[in-house]
Amino acid sequence: QVQLVESGGGLVQAGGSLRLSCAASGRMFSSYAMGWFRQAPGKEREFVAVISWSREYIYYADSVKGRFTISRDNAKNTVYLQMNSLKPEDTGVYYCALDVNNGRTTYYAMDEYDYWGQGTQVTVST
Repeated sequence: QVQLVESGGGLVQAGGSLRLSCAASGRMFSSYAMGWFRQAPGKEREFVAVISWSREYIYYADSVKGRFTISRDNAKNTVYLQMNSLKPEDTGVYYCALDVNNGRTTYYAMDEYDYWGQGTQVTVST
């Protein structure tokens, strides 16, 4: 089994920044993609960003392009999400997810991912 643990969430004013981390442990794979999703109250979980094992592809949701940056440290089995210029609409629970197939075609789909973290709350105030 794989365990994913997110950290770094919190309360921040609009325009501020936060950096989320997600550490993977347990059974590891030779290569895997890591993604971030988020879920606002009363809304469905949505794709935020994804990064492949060797960083050959990185994708962002249109709503976060230019403000969020995803990165990873394979030696630490950790993925990061640097969030700048935060807006109230960025509020939600942020989840990291692992795709053992390091896939690309449906990186935005929840069912592409095999393991999920428990989530970390991000609240952006006005």
